[in-house]
Order: sequence, then C-alpha cells, then structure tokens
Amino acid sequence: MLMTPVLYPELDTFLKWIRESLSRGFQPFAFFGTCEAFIYCLMGKAGELELACCPFPPAGRYPSLSIDFPAFQIFERELFEEYGIVPIRHPWLKSVRHPVNTQPAIEDYPFLASESPLIHEVGVGPVHAGVIEPGHFRFLMRGEIVEHLEIQLGWQHRGICAMLCDGALAQKMYIAESIAGDSVIAHGTAFCGIVECLSGTEARAKHIRTLLLEMERVAMHLSTLSALAGDVAYIMSQNLFAAIRTTVINSTLSICGSRFGKRALCPGGVNYALTQDLIEALKTKMKYCALQIQNTAEAMFASTSLLSRFDDTGKVSTEDVIRYGFTGISAKASGVPIDSRVDFPNWQYPAFLVQTESTGDVFARAHLRYVEAMQSLDIIQELLKRIDPQSPICTETASFSPNQIAVSIVEGARGRVLHIAKSKDESTALWYKIYDPSMVNWLALSLAVQDEQVSDFPLCNKSFDLSYCGSDL
Repeated sequence: MLMTPVLYPELDTFLKWIRESLSRGFQPFAFFGTCEAFIYCLMGKAGELELACCPFPPAGRYPSLSIDFPAFQIFERELFEEYGIVPIRHPWLKSVRHPVNTQPAIEDYPFLASESPLIHEVGVGPVHAGVIEPGHFRFLMRGEIVEHLEIQLGWQHRGICAMLCDGALAQKMYIAESIAGDSVIAHGTAFCGIVECLSGTEARAKHIRTLLLEMERVAMHLSTLSALAGDVAYIMSQNLFAAIRTTVINSTLSICGSRFGKRALCPGGVNYALTQDLIEALKTKMKYCALQIQNTAEAMFASTSLLSRFDDTGKVSTEDVIRYGFTGISAKASGVPIDSRVDFPNWQYPAFLVQTESTGDVFARAHLRYVEAMQSLDIIQELLKRIDPQSPICTETASFSPNQIAVSIVEGARGRVLHIAKSKDESTALWYKIYDPSMVNWLALSLAVQDEQVSDFPLCNKSFDLSYCGSDL
C-alpha cells in the first residue's frame, strides 16, 4: 500500500506520537534512518498502519525508547549502527550486523561476561557443522544450566538493501529471492508488492502466488518438525516429515522449475501458469501429504518420551512476546494471535482463523507447526479449485511515481515479512528497507533458554527455526 508519512519537524513531537501510538495498542513494525537524514517509524496493529518521520536530531542523540518499550531495542541499535545516532540510556547498545567506528571490530564484540568463579563461558560458532550460515552463540553457564545466551550475527555483510537501490528496482527480483533462501516466496511476494504499489500495477494470478506461499509454509514447518524429531532421536518422524517435505517442494518444482520457488514470481504476477493436468496432480499430492502429516504427527505427539523433552522446555511468556514485539510462531505459540494473513491480507483467506497455543514452549511451537501445515493444505485445496488455467498470469509494470512510499507485508512461515521503500524517479528506489521476522525473534531464543540445560539448546533453537541470512542484510 502507498503511505504518506506525517512529518514531525521536532524530535519531541515525533517521540510523543510514538508513545501515544503505543498507548493505543500499536507495535513498532519499523524504525530506521534513511539517506534523506530522516528517521521513519511505522507503527501497526491489526488492520491499521501509521507512518511518521522526523529529521535526524541535530545533536545526534535522543532519549531511548527501549527503556520503556523494549520492542524498540533492536531498531535503535540498528539506527545507531548505521547512522551513529545515539539512543541515550539504551540498555544494550551493541552492533546488529557490523560495528560502527566507535565500537570494537566484530571479532572483539563486547559479550556480557561474569567474574564469578561459578560461571563459565561456552562459545559456539560462527562457523558451524553442516550448511547453516555464520552466527556466534555465547553462553554463560552455571554448571549445565544456561544463565545467559548472547547471539551475535552480522557476519555476512551482504548489503541487500543497497543493491536494491542500484538500478531499476523492477529488475531486482533475483536479489529479493536471495534475501532468505527458504523464504523465497514470502520475500518475493513482498518485493513484488512494493514494485506494483509504486507503479500502480494490479497484480495477476494472486491465487497462484498464495498457493506458492502456502506450499512454502508447509515445507518449512515440515522441515522444522523433522529436525525437532531428530533432536530427540525420534527417527521415524524425522524421516517421514523429511520425505513429505520433499513431496511438497517437488510440487513447487513442477510449477516453476525450482524446489524453493525461484523464478516463480515477477512484478505484475507470476512467470508460470498452471495447466489443468498440473492442478489435478497437485490436488492429489497435497491430499496425500495431508494424510501422511496427520498420521505422522499424531504418532509423534503421542510419544511420552518425546513429550518429556518438549513439554515445559524453552518457554516464552505472553508478556515477553508483547514486550519485545515477537512475531509468527514465536508469538502465536505463546497465545498472541497475530498473523498478517488476517491483519494485512494480500488474498482473502476464506473463514481463516489464526491458530495459537498457550504454553509457549517447544511443544507449543512444534504442535502449532503441525496445525498450521494442515490449515495451509486446506487453503491450498481451496486455491486449486479457484485457479483458472486460462487466466492471464502477468501484467507489465508501469513507471513509478517519484517520491512515493510503499509498504508491503506478507505472513511468511516465520512471521511478518515487511518491505518498505521510497521511489526516487520513474524506475529506481531512493531507499529500501527489509525486515525479516528473524530480526526481532532471535531475542526470543535467548529468553527461552535461560535456566534451561545447555543440552536443550539445540531443541529450543530448532523450535524457533530462525534465519541467519534474514537478519544479515
């Protein structure tokens, strides 16, 4: 959607507006600086968005919002890192991705330490076994119990947002698809929304886009369920969920030639139509997947040995979800029903209800993935009934209207994916900002493992299934 920000010339009135918005139930969706020397803040709640901005403070500092509203902590740290604007009395002013000139090098990151002889440190990463991306975990341990976990990301320095501003934005689909490799459709849909909004283009084939998005959600949830089962040596479900996931991503492959959905989307619509034969084949495959997922999940969640590891492990309270602005499974598993498919729908989901759990532990996050996967498979069947193989699949995008701000929100498998950009001229962006849900949700993992045995860390980590590259932009 296009949005016109309210300009507050004075910092005090800008901060007052933010505080008033918070008192009306809004949460910070975005808070960032731009090359125009403005700070923008996007506040949101179900079905409502408000955008405002103000010039950089002349003194290069302002009273931190994080003291009273911890959901701002990651945004204020990033603003300081990128523009050197100091949030006075910020409780944890450390780099998010790469240090500014006033901070130590990334190798000398100032981790929290303890001088107590009862506390020892355990470091993991940034290089890990397997294929996951770089990130460092620093544990403060009292015996086998985690007293504190600090997570340091920012090792990749990719510069995604700068690349999107270099040249014609509509030609940057391949960059948007690379923001997070397992969220190609979520970020790709958000990117397409920006281009279409700035150019005034009505997208075609929304049924196909939504189909691909829900298939991506199912595949990611199955991947996590497989990994969780493997972490507690429940090998049957580990292998079965992995096999079902393969069927799902191979179905995506049959649509666009990529198991992860690359090349499927384009501004204005999609690149590939669905034939009637393919639609019927997908109906059969998705029905098979639903049956297999149900049987596998029911057996897994009936296992007392598995439940003994999942129950009451890695709990995140409802209060902390609201306090820190967590999103996606990380929020819904603690009873907070936020989902952009309801709050900011790109497609009208029929009779859609946000699924939640109440306990906020590993079990809640795992079981909710099962429930959401089954819900998505029902949505997929409904979509397959609606897709017309003869309908046009793409519209050519027009030129941008300069100096327009567009916001695009998509509910990815991890939560709210948000893109916001301002047009510079007829084809390029003056600035482009991306928020992957992992950016705010990594803190949820730190909270979840406090007072847990360190042996449960891999289980807690996989239950959130967060993205390194989604944060390292």
